[in-house]
Amino acid sequence: MAERVTGRRRWVVVLAGAWSAFAVVAAVVAAHGWAPFAFEQAAVDWCVAHRPPLARAVAMAVTSLGTGVVPYLMALAAGVLTALGTAGSPRRRWATVRALLLPVVWLALGQLLRQGLMHAFGRPRPPETDWAFTASGFAFPSGHAFTSALCAGLLALAVARTRPAATREAVVGAVLFAGVIGLSRIYLGVHWPLDVLAGWLLAVGWLAAGAAGSSYLPAPAGRSDAAKAA
Repeated sequence: MAERVTGRRRWVVVLAGAWSAFAVVAAVVAAHGWAPFAFEQAAVDWCVAHRPPLARAVAMAVTSLGTGVVPYLMALAAGVLTALGTAGSPRRRWATVRALLLPVVWLALGQLLRQGLMHAFGRPRPPETDWAFTASGFAFPSGHAFTSALCAGLLALAVARTRPAATREAVVGAVLFAGVIGLSRIYLGVHWPLDVLAGWLLAVGWLAAGAAGSSYLPAPAGRSDAAKAA
């Protein structure tokens, strides 16, 4: 029990830090009239000037992983892993169902949060002449950056919970997955750099909120049995 309380407090700290940083970024961009900073314009200009057909095709393939069915399949995989870890006696069936559905529900709720903020801020995207990929809606925060970071984080948390020995690999994979998708949005000219940073920060905070809440779930069956034996 004490270990769970400590873990929950750590996630609350992560939540506070990530969303405080998000608020700072949003305030800075708002103070600038939601217009791009010089470094953001320079980044997009460089990408437009260095976008050969092969690199563009690779970036388009990568960016497509950050939306649609793929993130929800990853969230579902996280739920399956966690559910398998909590499966056991009939008394644990409801916990197993919760564990299975929670990542998908949390991803869907996160999308509502992100969409609400995006429309509230209303930051314009880069000019369409710079786009190498179709896009819609406002720019801040980046939906692809948020979605990829959240679904990859949910899967990494599930791995860490059920396969602790693979935690490092799962975290590295999640960071790389979210990183390349976020950067692809800048490379394809559909987002400013601070849009992507904001998407990552918002996702980390939302992931931390979910992780703090999921600590109320029963421990995986193997760990619970070991604890009882001890």
